[in-house]
Parts: sequence; C-alpha cells; structure tokens
Amino acid sequence: MRKTLIPLFLAVPACLCAQSYSGRSAADSIYKSLDIDQVVITGTRTPKLLSKSPVQTEVISRRQIEMTDATDLKDLLQQTIPGIEFSYAGNQQVHMNFNGFGGQSMLVLVDGERLAGETMDDVDFSRLLMNNVDHIEIVRGAASAVYGSNANGGVINIITRRKAKKFGLNVNGRIARHNSQRYGIDLENGGKRWGNMLTAARTSQDNYNVHSADAPVSRVISTIYGDKTWNFQDKVYWTPTDRLRLSGRAGYFFREMKRTPTAPERYRDFSGGLRAQWDMQKAGNINLAYSYDQYDKSDYQTITKLDIRDYSNVQNTFKLLYTLSVGDKGDVLSAGADYMHDYLYNNKLTGLTRKQDSFDAFAQYDWNILSNLEAVGAVRYDYFSDGDISRVTPKLSLRYEPVEGLNIRFGYGMGFRAPTLKEKYYNFDMAGIWNVVGNPDLKSEYSHNHNLSVEYRHGQYVVTVGGYYNKVKDKISTGAPYYPTATSKMPDMPYINFDDYKVYGANVTAQAHWSCGLSARLAYAYVHEDYTKDKEGQRMANAYLPSRSHSGTAHVDWVHQFLNPYTQESCLFSIALDGRYLSSVDNQEFVNYYDVTQGTAKVHYPAYTLWKLSTSYAFGKKKAVKFTLAADNIFNYKPKYYYMNCPLTDGLNVMAGLSIDIDQLF
Repeated sequence: MRKTLIPLFLAVPACLCAQSYSGRSAADSIYKSLDIDQVVITGTRTPKLLSKSPVQTEVISRRQIEMTDATDLKDLLQQTIPGIEFSYAGNQQVHMNFNGFGGQSMLVLVDGERLAGETMDDVDFSRLLMNNVDHIEIVRGAASAVYGSNANGGVINIITRRKAKKFGLNVNGRIARHNSQRYGIDLENGGKRWGNMLTAARTSQDNYNVHSADAPVSRVISTIYGDKTWNFQDKVYWTPTDRLRLSGRAGYFFREMKRTPTAPERYRDFSGGLRAQWDMQKAGNINLAYSYDQYDKSDYQTITKLDIRDYSNVQNTFKLLYTLSVGDKGDVLSAGADYMHDYLYNNKLTGLTRKQDSFDAFAQYDWNILSNLEAVGAVRYDYFSDGDISRVTPKLSLRYEPVEGLNIRFGYGMGFRAPTLKEKYYNFDMAGIWNVVGNPDLKSEYSHNHNLSVEYRHGQYVVTVGGYYNKVKDKISTGAPYYPTATSKMPDMPYINFDDYKVYGANVTAQAHWSCGLSARLAYAYVHEDYTKDKEGQRMANAYLPSRSHSGTAHVDWVHQFLNPYTQESCLFSIALDGRYLSSVDNQEFVNYYDVTQGTAKVHYPAYTLWKLSTSYAFGKKKAVKFTLAADNIFNYKPKYYYMNCPLTDGLNVMAGLSIDIDQLF
C-alpha cells in the first residue's frame, strides 16, 4: 500500500534510473548521504532530527546552496522557496514578502543571533553571503516560543559551518553581465580541540539602464543601481575539555552604492560574539552567549572627502539557556532568558538618538507522550522599556506518527511585536517623495498563528502538504500620505495600526533523489491576504507589492562521475535546472510618488516565470578544481514596465565561475 502513495511523476524517473545506471559511484554516495536525517535547532533551540521535530521546519542544505550558486540570502530564497518575493522601495533597497509578512515581521538570525540595522524595514540581505553557510532552517509563523518580537511571520536561521579541517584553502570567483564580479577566499585550520575558519568575499556590479514601454500608469525605474561590497568573517572554537566548548567570532561588512556620483551611499557592519556551553552530565547543560552588532549608514562626499554618518543601530545582547533531560523517554525541559540594549541614531530621528532595553524569559517542555506522539508546550514573557510594554505568549506544537514515515504536525503560537524605535520616533524625508513620520502612540501588534501539516517519507521520496492561518491585531504599517497643513510642500506618511490583518495559505512540496545521481523537487504555495482598514478608515496605497496568490519553484539536477581517459582521474559533472513561477497581482500605487495630488492608479504586475540552467565540472585527484557555467533567465524575460516592484531583470545573464581547493591539489 505504501508504494501507491508515491506520486507517479516521482516513480517514473526511478524506473528510468534503474534501467540506465549500474554500479556505485561518488555521485551515489552524495545522494546516499541525504538519507541521514538533518539535525535542526531553530524550532526548539535544542537539537532535533528533522523528521522528529514537532515544529515544522524547512531546511535548505549545503548541497542545495552549492547547486544554486547563490551569492546572498536573497538570491537563494527566491530561487528555492515558493511564497516569497523580493520587491524594491523607491531607492531600490530590498523588501521581502514571505507568505504575507514583510521583513519587519521576519526574524533573520545567524547561528541564532539577531542582526542590527535595516533598510526600509528589512535586514541588509547583501551582508548575508552563502560561502560559509552549512544550511538554513526556516520556521513559518509564530510557532516557536524561543523567539518573540519580529517573529510573527517566522524565523530564518542561517547556520554557519562549525568544524574546520586540519588545513583547507579555497579561492573562487565568478563573472557575469553588467560587470558583475564575485571573488572569495576560505581559509580553515584546526586540531583535535580547536579550529579557525576565515572567509573573505568581494562583490561588485555596475549601474545599468532599463527601458519601459510607452504610457506607464505609474512612475517607472530607468536605472538599476549596482554596488560594491567587502565581507570578512572569522570564527574560532576551542574545546578545552569534553564538557566545555568555547567559540568566538568577528566580522566586518562594507557596501557602497553610487546612486549619485558625488555622494555614494555607504553601509557598514561590525559584529562579534562569544559563546560557551558547559555539559553538566545528568544535570543538563548551560549555554551562555554575548553578541555585538553595529550597522551604520553614511553618505560619502567625494569632493570634500567627508564620510557623513546619518544612521547607526547598535545591539548588545546577552543570552542564557539551560536544558535538562527528564525521565527515561527523552523529555527535555528548557528555560532561558535574553537581554538586549538597543541604540538607534539617525539625523532624522526625533531627538537624534533613542535607547531601549528589552528582556525576555521563556520555559519549554518537550514531552514524549508515546513513542509516536510528542508535544512541546511553552510560554514566553517579553518586556520593552520604551513605553513599558510587556506581554506573555503561549505556544503549543504536536507531532503524531501513526505509521512509520508519516508525520502529522499541528502548531499554535501567539505572536507579539512591539513597535520599533524607528516606527515610533522617525521623521525621514524619503528622497523628496514624502516624510515618513513615526507615531509614539503605536500599539503593539499580536497574532494568532495556526498551522497543520502532513509529511510522508518513503525511501528517497518526501511529500509534504501544509496549511496555515494567521490573524494579526493592530498590525503596524504605514498609512496613506497626507498634507498636514495647507501650506505643506511635502506630504507626511505616518506609521499607523490596522485593526485586523488576516493571511492564510497552503504549501505543497514533493522531492526525491535516486542512486543514478538524479534529484528533483517541486514546491507550490498559495497565499491570501485580507486587510481591514485602520482606525480612521484609511487604506494605504501599497509601497510594497502584496503577496502573489500562487507561486511555485521547480528544481532538477543530475550528478555523474566518470573517468577521464587521458589522466585516468575521476571527474564529477553536474547539471541543474531551476525555475520559479509567480502569478499576477494588482497594486494600488501613486501615479507620481513626488506629487501625490495626482492620485493613484491600479498597477497590474503580470505573471512571470524565470529559469536558470547551471552546470559544473570538477576534476583533479580530489576534484579540487571546479568550473561552473550558468545561464540565468534563459527565456530572456523582460518586464514591459519597470515599476519599482517588478523583477529587476533585463534579460539573459550568463555567469562563469572557477573554484580551486588549493589544499587538495597536491
């Protein structure tokens, strides 16, 4: 009976592989390793096998990251996850829409640590490079008790590599259209009880012009802005005893965007942290962590050589987590607390600077009721000093496995998000378009998140079907611009609370891999948003694109190992095809953002699909040298009108890359 559950489109390739391939190879071992269940930590902050986690968690593996050849988090997510789209503000800063939630409601972490700074309510995605990432864990909705404010829409946790080789050195580079360049170096060395991993990367792309058809109904973009970045990350760990593990990290990021030749914008980030874990045998273990993150923006005056800083966000965070195994069924009790001091400076901020202390505490019990039934219940308390805001939020997750390989998961989580210092006190002239005005009377938003999923695993096949419903009260957003006085030259756009916001949807994923080196993955997402009007009956003209109701991603790749007849060395060839589809959507936007008196118009964003074909060829004694060649947007899609929320592509882009593991050459 189980075989009848395997989708036909997955079963057919299995037969083809069985007929066309014999023997075992390195490619086979690559796919065999996928049968070993991934360990995840984001949902509960304690290690869990992915198939046994009661909190539904999506994982993007290291192998998927390498196949996509993504540069940063934005490139990776939009290529692999349906229901996610990146749009752009008027100044082309990136905004994320994830299943109806914007970036301000998505908590992005690196090894469990928060990121300072934002660009138009989102983290700076360009600082999150993929060269040193082991895997990425995604929890949708407010399903996890260990995260509070800014996690109403979900958590994206980037897990970096943790184990260094005795010695490793990799250099790599990639070139593409518009003088797009990417260069990197990874250096690692270590011993039995210590290790160090250093990564450095340089990226750049020139500005380029795009052209729209005649008679656009809203303002269009004529220039796509490139940038230049530097990114350095160093991570060291030391295990002085079998029960004590210590680690430290430091990083620096720099980005420059030339929107105007005489005053390029600069973005910098300085980060660091310390972490310690002490295993107390039967008494459990304690984790202590401190992290520092400072994100700055400045304008560099090329004539006067002055670098004028106009924004700085500094976060100092302390974390404590205690876990204890209870009984003989594997129950786990977890308790923890976090403290963060948040400092914000902006020359457009009321009073220039603002400070806030926040504190949270949580307790969670992971109860193995039966061998096939598990429940995780938790409660969390959050406090924010600015406005004396506090709230208690409960969470509950269940996992039931009626038969081997079939997991049914249900989750409920109350989400909570306090207004940020920016949302309360900002007063920003947005490029002469309007003043973004803070509102000190904003209420905190809270939500009720329900999710249900069914996952079936059979050998090399995995099928997951899930649905969710989120209801948000007092959602924080920007309202419709208005002129505060009859003589005002520029309208104000205030932050406001909407009465209610509802979003619900469904996700379907089917994936498989076969011993012949063939792998496939199909995913579909449906999203529906439902806004009610704010307290005064306003409904804003969206600065960002609403969710597209239907979206999907497709991936297929083939890996094959063969013997080079000239050198008698083993070589590895791979080819991958990735596609994504997004349905059409309409958005009410201002005809001219610089003159809102001209009113609004309905902008139609048509459905579109983008496909990418990638190949790689690795050779040498230990496959130390790898060439990659890729063609992105192979069907040469170009938007008819370059409105600010359309995909900023101007057609086919061919990319060529080279990676060399120098330590493996000899």
